[in-house]
Amino acid sequence: MNGEDWAGVVGAGGVFLLLIVVVWQLAATWRARMLAAREEQYKQMALKYQQLLEDNMEIQRRSMEDLTQARISLASMEKMMREIE
Repeated sequence: MNGEDWAGVVGAGGVFLLLIVVVWQLAATWRARMLAAREEQYKQMALKYQQLLEDNMEIQRRSMEDLTQARISLASMEKMMREIE
């Protein structure tokens, strides 16, 4: 093999290596974007869960207040019925 043959082999190897690096970087960039998008989805889900939990707690608080009012009213009606008898 003469000098020109070696230059061609080295040049082809360099181009091949460059293509491998470019493909590797593109894959790494794509993976990073997918992970960032997934992280954003997890954050949105966590915020939605937090809001639903707060709404659920508010509904539960209102239900307890309504139940307390119903018990007070029932106790008052029972007292009134006993007084009538």
